[in-house]
Amino acid sequence: MSNDTVQYLLRLGDNALILSHRLSEWCGKGPALEEDMALANTALDLLGQARLWLSYAGELEDAGRDEDALAYRRNDRQFCNLLLVERPNGSYADTMVRQFFFDAWHHLALQGLCRSADERIAGIAAKAIKEVEYHLRRSSDLVVRLGDGTAQSQKMMQRAVDELWTYTGEMFESDGVDEQAVVAGIGFDPVALREPWLSYVREVLSEATLRIPPADAFMQKGGKQGRHTEALSYLLGEMQYLQRAYPGAQW
Repeated sequence: MSNDTVQYLLRLGDNALILSHRLSEWCGKGPALEEDMALANTALDLLGQARLWLSYAGELEDAGRDEDALAYRRNDRQFCNLLLVERPNGSYADTMVRQFFFDAWHHLALQGLCRSADERIAGIAAKAIKEVEYHLRRSSDLVVRLGDGTAQSQKMMQRAVDELWTYTGEMFESDGVDEQAVVAGIGFDPVALREPWLSYVREVLSEATLRIPPADAFMQKGGKQGRHTEALSYLLGEMQYLQRAYPGAQW
């Protein structure tokens, strides 16, 4: 199996793993008990998906690295998640806008992966999309409720939309790894997701009485190629502490 396929799987797994960890940071700190539980459940869903993607990547790589090694023994330059998912939680408005932007993309991506020529990829996607359909409904609903809520909640949501928008363009950038996945019939074309994503996001933000930033605004990129913000380094320092302090430790 080509290294590009392994890299492609790592991207999928890293997105789910890093966002799962970010959401887990809210555990016990949610604005309401129901929200605390919902965030924890979403984090667990994403963690389960990350395990499936990383396990498959480890098998295909055939270098003796399992899901744990891939999660806990790589440095920040070896992670290839989108920059969006590593952004700090900030306020609850920041967290929900980040989740909404990602969920809208993730759902489209999984639809494409369900048609993968690789039966294992298609199977993982088919399982994951059932969970992500719920994630998208929930984050869309909360964006509307908070955006079309009080003057303060609308102000905070608009600021979150404006600040996180610059991290959304990377989701639709295609490179050699993406192109090879399309040629091999195992992946989706990220460029093709841009218009349906924009259409859905416009619809939800309009209902939320929030302004959508220009589609051609400057966009950050580089996460898929291992170029990250310092936020990921701090996240990994916490997430990987136990394995790095006690290599090979097991429960």
